[in-house]
Amino acid sequence: MSVASHALKRPEPVSFFEAFLYWLKLGFISFGGPAGQISLMHQELVERRRWISEQRFLHALNYTMVLPGPEAQQLATYIGWLMHGTWGGIVAGALFVLPSFFILIALTWIYLVYSEVPAVAGILYGIKPAVTAIVAFAAYRIGSRALKNNLLRAISVAAFVAMFVFDIPFPYIVLIAGLVGYVGSQYLPEKFKTGGHSIHSHHTYGPALIDDDTPAPDHARFQWSRCIIFAVFGLSMWGSVMSLLAMQYGWDGTLTQMGWFFTKAALMTFGGAYAVLPYVYQGGVEHYAWLDAVQMIDGLALGETTPGPLIMIVAFVGFVGGWTKAVFGPELLVLAGIAGALVATWFTFLPSFLFILLGAPAVEATRHDIKYTAPLTGITAAVVGVIVNLAVFFAYHVLWPDGFDGPFEWFSALIGVAAFVALFRYRVGIVTVMSVCAVIGLAHSLLMVY
Repeated sequence: MSVASHALKRPEPVSFFEAFLYWLKLGFISFGGPAGQISLMHQELVERRRWISEQRFLHALNYTMVLPGPEAQQLATYIGWLMHGTWGGIVAGALFVLPSFFILIALTWIYLVYSEVPAVAGILYGIKPAVTAIVAFAAYRIGSRALKNNLLRAISVAAFVAMFVFDIPFPYIVLIAGLVGYVGSQYLPEKFKTGGHSIHSHHTYGPALIDDDTPAPDHARFQWSRCIIFAVFGLSMWGSVMSLLAMQYGWDGTLTQMGWFFTKAALMTFGGAYAVLPYVYQGGVEHYAWLDAVQMIDGLALGETTPGPLIMIVAFVGFVGGWTKAVFGPELLVLAGIAGALVATWFTFLPSFLFILLGAPAVEATRHDIKYTAPLTGITAAVVGVIVNLAVFFAYHVLWPDGFDGPFEWFSALIGVAAFVALFRYRVGIVTVMSVCAVIGLAHSLLMVY
């Protein structure tokens, strides 16, 4: 059979086990942030395997883009759910996260135990300015796509000033931006219209297993009974774990407060992981003191070098927080760290699954209604300003580690500028930039020693 005739043949049905193996593989190779992860899934599922058509893929992606939470992980959950129902979605979403969870736990333990070793310190010295460049580039990339007119640019600037000058908490900025977007949809709707997210492709890849005209399976049709069951079950899972933590450690206990804090974080991650980082910083560093500012930058560096969603930095924050607060006593620091990472991850990702299982059948019908999309447009504009504030915060701690009274880190500045140029001008991948900067930092530390 020729390649052309093979391309016109509809793929054979995919077994649950075959899908399981693919989602497991994806969990180990999903580097490159959400853009890279979405592109990877498109290439594999739409172009090569043809499990889902491009139109249906983009339909799912447009929905996940307006949800809080990691869009790439939710897209995997959505496609897994569409193919194999509830368990298909749970397996796809969980396997997208679990490999990076275990890898990050191991790296965080190494970081806490060996960060003072000169070689490790040198690697971190090179990575930190690269992280600053990555965050600045993320602000540019999101801003160039989201800030289409002067009104949205003004919202972004106002959000930056609100956080940088007045130290207004992130949730209030999100709320105000959403209200501005809703009011704007009534009086200036043309300013808040946005196009759908798309993979720029005009190719036809042949018939797909879930094609443009494939009817939605029974489990994908909205039913009030199913919606209520999922809502009750999901809230019960959240409430039971939260109640156990509160009974065991009290409401003010470290693990209990982590559960409540990361629940709120999960509901405010409009715009992806870079948007929630300022909120995690405000809570984890300033309010709860689970970690310090330098550790926050190091955690983002580790998150950038591991597969899976960048929002997995919450596992790092939870691990360091459990370790720092010694929630099980000074003899069980590793166990405390693992418990903190588990709590942070559980409460961060549980809402992501519920958004798909509850909302996918119902919310799709409203995704082109400006009353629903305009508040999200306003929030996305504000998020750009918030990310710029985060880049400024990182730059301060990297370039003046001892404060403005201390020396300026010229070599770190050169690494950061070179990393930004590599990302912006030459489109070098994030993992490559991080690796090169790590080697430069290691070489610099060795030269300083000898």
